[in-house]
Amino acid sequence: MAKVKPFRGWRPPVDLVEQVVSRPYDVLNSEEARQEAGDNEKSLYHIIKPEIDFPQGTDEHDPKVYDKAVENFRKFREKGWLKQDDKELYYIYAQTMNGRTQYGLVVCANVEDYMTGVIKKHELTRRDKEEDRMKHVRINSANIEPVFFAYPAQAELDAIVSEWTKKQPEYDFVAPDGFGHHFWVIDDDRTIARITAIFAAMPSLYIADGHHRTAAAALVGNERRLANPHHRGDEEYNYFLAVCFPDNQLNIIDYNRVVKDLNGLDTQAFLKALEADFEVECQGKEIYHPKALHNFALYVEGQWYSLTAKPGRYDDQDPIGVLDVTISSNLILDKILGIKDLRSDKRIDFVGGIRGLGELVRRVDSGEMKAALALYPVSMKQLIDIADSGNIMPPKTTWFEPKLRSGLVIHTF
Repeated sequence: MAKVKPFRGWRPPVDLVEQVVSRPYDVLNSEEARQEAGDNEKSLYHIIKPEIDFPQGTDEHDPKVYDKAVENFRKFREKGWLKQDDKELYYIYAQTMNGRTQYGLVVCANVEDYMTGVIKKHELTRRDKEEDRMKHVRINSANIEPVFFAYPAQAELDAIVSEWTKKQPEYDFVAPDGFGHHFWVIDDDRTIARITAIFAAMPSLYIADGHHRTAAAALVGNERRLANPHHRGDEEYNYFLAVCFPDNQLNIIDYNRVVKDLNGLDTQAFLKALEADFEVECQGKEIYHPKALHNFALYVEGQWYSLTAKPGRYDDQDPIGVLDVTISSNLILDKILGIKDLRSDKRIDFVGGIRGLGELVRRVDSGEMKAALALYPVSMKQLIDIADSGNIMPPKTTWFEPKLRSGLVIHTF
């Protein structure tokens, strides 16, 4: 059963929130963070991407960069740019994109739940990326950025959230990307106790986005447990920062592929090779969006093609085999193009659907890439089925939008 708790969050004063909050550390590079922070000394990038305080080209993994994160985090608290709430609270964090709002509960999730599989994952993590975030969590004794969880929608939690969001939000702003962010503080003891109890009846929570941050937070919490001979289990290091959304409010968008070459084939030979496993139909120059599962959009030499996988070419009974990322990897990328490892092959790149299919056209027409493949998005049901079955999705399968803003609330331990 899922164990969550309220916590005394560190938060920016209302009049500073838009100066403090930032995009997550892993959606932009150091130079982009440097530009976004500009001359704003209150930007959270000084904590989560502190290499921006050093000359360009400084290695973001240099020990002095991690030390700078600690120094800056201390400065934010000393100057009152972050202030700690007086009691343990839950929070509601809602995001609006394209007129649609999703409502998440901000909680502290349990380290042991991650270790024992109550918190379920659907993606492999890379040790180097885990280690980077572990250093950041370890040295700050804090979860500066939240992870993004899903839970099976629950009517009573929906009702609690609905009631509290009728009140005036603590924070309410539109970020530079046009997405709205809204934040409420739940300070009623009975409501707090009830939220804890409702989560305690849930068999599982699911990592939607932030597998590396989740692993890092849990592994550092476990380190602290092993290092404490008087460990009780209720210490703050046993918990980490998460925003939990009901699964029926979440929207996964497409995650597309671009390839640098056709493995020695010309375009006609490539299209001919595809006909073995797909119904191939030319759609012309207008952007073509995949219409359903097992239908793909291919862009090559200025033309869009519809590719529909033929029956018998995939296994609908296999939670991994039924995924379009698996079908495209097996029948196109591997079989025809010779791309066998999506994590390491330099001939392939990935484009989040938030950029639109026009980005695929741009990258092919520029000559940088030879062809692009657009996929129909994975569903939340598919994600949960895979996590429940103990399977792992192929790389670059899911893209969640909007991303959580960092800095609205921070957990220390």
